[in-house]
Amino acid sequence: MPASQRPTLAVVGATGAVGTVLLQILSHRADIWGEIRLLASPRSAGRTLAVRGEEVEVAALGEDALDGVDLALFAVPDEVAARWAPVAVARGAVVVDTSAAFRADPEVPLVVPEVNPHAVRMRPRGILAGPDGTTLTMIVALGALHAEFGLRELVVSSYQAVSGAGRDGVGTLRRQLSLVAGTELGTSPGDVRRAVGDGTGPFPEPVALNVVPWAGSLRADGWSSDEMAVRDGTRKVLGLPALPVAVTCVRVPVVTVHSLTVHARFQDEVTVGRAREIIATAPGVVLCDDPEAGEFPTPADVVGTDPTWVGRVRRALDDPTALELFACGDNLRKGAALNAAQIAELVVAERQ
Repeated sequence: MPASQRPTLAVVGATGAVGTVLLQILSHRADIWGEIRLLASPRSAGRTLAVRGEEVEVAALGEDALDGVDLALFAVPDEVAARWAPVAVARGAVVVDTSAAFRADPEVPLVVPEVNPHAVRMRPRGILAGPDGTTLTMIVALGALHAEFGLRELVVSSYQAVSGAGRDGVGTLRRQLSLVAGTELGTSPGDVRRAVGDGTGPFPEPVALNVVPWAGSLRADGWSSDEMAVRDGTRKVLGLPALPVAVTCVRVPVVTVHSLTVHARFQDEVTVGRAREIIATAPGVVLCDDPEAGEFPTPADVVGTDPTWVGRVRRALDDPTALELFACGDNLRKGAALNAAQIAELVVAERQ
């Protein structure tokens, strides 16, 4: 297609953590776009960022900036998406949103291209959403297993990177690490807390030398918003509205890459051999599973890569219908930016 006929893309939130990764991804995937506009808050306007090997000036998000846009990728906080996504749609764009603003809306499909690509066709509000980064860490592998065995129950624990809380989360961990490095801290009750003081950033407790069993904001009965997002997102993507899901979300001192332990019960008896075959051949998934050789996914190896990495695949000792596995995924790539770019590409392909 001639460049003049290619769709115009707007990246809203281009200067943020997810937006920055989006620009990298757009520069490395098939170039299907005509003009790419970079939009952000007024304080970021005027900066220049590289995309597709060119320097592009960032413009302030506003109605005029959205004129003529065919597709808008939103990588902004919930309240910004809630305000501006409908404006973009009114100006003629299809919106792909990475925030939580529209995930629960029954008229907004929740899309993971490897699992439910057909969902992009029905978008009565003109908006498509992607699940949260924790759900995206497991859902591609889980969707492939569900197609074979029929998922009937899910128990998940997450080990979430601080970048899931944005640039502030990363900065907080790095500041705390500088305070505790080379010390004997972590050996007495409260010593890390005293060293960190009020510098806990977006977290309720220190995250350096610690794990924090909380991510998100408070919901009913002691659940967190991140835990409910995993439950609701998994049900919606897989089309299983009554699926029993139990989730505990934990923040760990890792910069980028969420990890999960997954206990999945299925309708049918499972075998490890068949499960490994399914995982190994699923698009967007890499099987890394040789404990004897010390091979299994870890954030240090997975960061900066696109696939979901899965290892420690075992059949439950007391249930022949259940599998245990460990999954890692870059929460800024497949967990947000890459999934959005893939959805956008599906919309463009649909129009051709």
